[in-house]
Amino acid sequence: MSSKPEEAEPGVAPAALAEPTSAKAELQLHGLQPRRTLGQNFLADRGLCDRIAALVAPQPGGVLEIGAGLGALTAPLLARSQRVVAVETDRSLTAVLREKFSRPIASGQLELLEADAREVDLAALLAALPTPRTLAGNLPYHLSGLLLRRAVDLAGSCQRLVFLLQLEVVERLCAAPGSSEYGALSVFAQAVYRPRREFIVRRGAFYPQPGVDSAVVVLELREPARPAPSAIFARVVKSAFEKRRKTLRNAWRGALGVGADQLELLARQAQIDLAARGETLSVSAFERMASLLEAQRGEPR
Repeated sequence: MSSKPEEAEPGVAPAALAEPTSAKAELQLHGLQPRRTLGQNFLADRGLCDRIAALVAPQPGGVLEIGAGLGALTAPLLARSQRVVAVETDRSLTAVLREKFSRPIASGQLELLEADAREVDLAALLAALPTPRTLAGNLPYHLSGLLLRRAVDLAGSCQRLVFLLQLEVVERLCAAPGSSEYGALSVFAQAVYRPRREFIVRRGAFYPQPGVDSAVVVLELREPARPAPSAIFARVVKSAFEKRRKTLRNAWRGALGVGADQLELLARQAQIDLAARGETLSVSAFERMASLLEAQRGEPR
């Protein structure tokens, strides 16, 4: 039998390049087990962490890492960054991290924050970092939607986002109008960032192994930089996708605070066919509609 390793599919990271059980062994060393309630799936491959770190910090700057876990990504980030702030909610893991990274913590290169990422002021943490600033992390599947929405609201606070997410979520972030994956999340993300899928990470690269594959996505700010989506923009987008089978005429009727005649007029000005459905509209079309509504109400975007 040949000992030659199996070649990886292009654009797909092999499930195990280094030590697939290293995360399990480290947890056992400290008498710990993954906590399902926190959605913990530890990336066990050092080579993959190095690849992700290269995307997070292509040049020295500041990194805010969400969900440091056992520090598998934290370590290569420290090797590439001026300063790292790592947020971890599991007290047992922060104790491991403090021991593992005692020197960079003492020197001030690493700040370890024991907190729930849903509750911390991400904008304030990013503002204290050197530029360029990146928000990164291996996001728990059950929190990815909420954290992504918060990341969109951070437009201008950082130059890029790099996340390891469920493959399905990454496909939605990157989806084009007219595709089955295209939805409100696609529009909100693409209104501020240019998302691109870098590579797929198979489920076998994690401990414990999740039931789905993941992918690394990079979201870079659009040029020129756009502000975070306004409340009116959010209403225009959400109402268009609430019932995907509805035409825009029916989806927006009564949802945008304008009468039927005014809706028809605004749609013509925005060059939008109200007989179309939300999933066919480009991000720029949603922006045009929101801008017209804001102008009508005297609200700047």
